[in-house]
Amino acid sequence: VQLVESGGGLVQVGDSLRLSCAASGRTFTMGWFRQAPGKEREFVAVINWSGGRTYYADSVKDRFTISRDNAENTMHLQMHGLKPEDTAVYYCVCTVGFSVYGSTSPAAFPYWGQGTQVTVSS
Repeated sequence: VQLVESGGGLVQVGDSLRLSCAASGRTFTMGWFRQAPGKEREFVAVINWSGGRTYYADSVKDRFTISRDNAENTMHLQMHGLKPEDTAVYYCVCTVGFSVYGSTSPAAFPYWGQGTQVTVSS
């Protein structure tokens, strides 16, 4: 499976942005991680196969919403109230054929996109 992210960009504090991830095939658990300069990759959000269960990092809870469209093999991350500390490269991740829902470890996800840059300017 190949994952391609889109939707990143330069925004101002408080702005909204919607990231998308297109998968080349069927996926199981999907999620988003991010990595800021000089920092380790950080869990952002995860969604189960059906889309009925979601889990967020405390730092983005109530500001970000993860969703997916299995008919289109796409996933989205709607981000509101963006802060400078949200600046990072955002990666789409997934599993194929098995669930890792609930895991926040990068090692749990074998498939990664190339990443899309989100920069929040103050």
